[in-house]
Amino acid sequence: MKAISSIAIVVCISLFTNRVNAQPENTLSPKEQNIITISALTAKGDLNKLKPALNTGLETGLTINEIKEALVHLYAYCGFPRSIRGLQTFMQVLDERKAKGINDKMGNNASPIDETGSKYERGKKILGELTQTSQPDTLTGYSAFVPVIDRFLKEHLFADIFERDVLDYVQRELVTISVIATIGNAEPMLRSHLNICLNVGLTPGQLHQFVSVIKSTIGKKEAKSARAVLNGVLKSKQQQ
Repeated sequence: MKAISSIAIVVCISLFTNRVNAQPENTLSPKEQNIITISALTAKGDLNKLKPALNTGLETGLTINEIKEALVHLYAYCGFPRSIRGLQTFMQVLDERKAKGINDKMGNNASPIDETGSKYERGKKILGELTQTSQPDTLTGYSAFVPVIDRFLKEHLFADIFERDVLDYVQRELVTISVIATIGNAEPMLRSHLNICLNVGLTPGQLHQFVSVIKSTIGKKEAKSARAVLNGVLKSKQQQ
């Protein structure tokens, strides 16, 4: 009987532990939530709030290299000035933590990129994977108006940046939509990347939670705009 009781206790503890550690399907992980917060505050340029957000990110499991990569990635959407100020703030945070005897996990370095083949074609392929649509050979819209922007987009953004590891596509898209939602007045781009978010595996529930994080981090106005775009994306998906 004692043996049976002991086994029952172990099973109960195991079930409870698994329930606590399990990540609900429709919620973002703490790391993903902190990627959103860090990216949004960096894009806004709110360095006073960014410092505690960086500390929280490290404490919830983000590695130094993951945060570095997020801060590098977002420059493509809000520019070098915001990205560099974010990196400088992160350097201060790490120095302060080191002075307190805190040794944070460095994490993996970025792997070398296979430079075989045309960079333009590699970027075009990645864009096709993200959007789940074949990329036309004939340029249209702004790409036809200024063809060089199409080359920069495919060669640099989708080859040089999205082709890197350290962060996966889900994490990179969370950085992207956080920045776009924060800077505002870029609804077509936000719509495009919210669709990509669904393509790479984020759920509608997780994207609604993303909007909630933007609301608590940046403000009601930005969240309201992002929610309107998200609702439109989800409605369009339902009608397909």
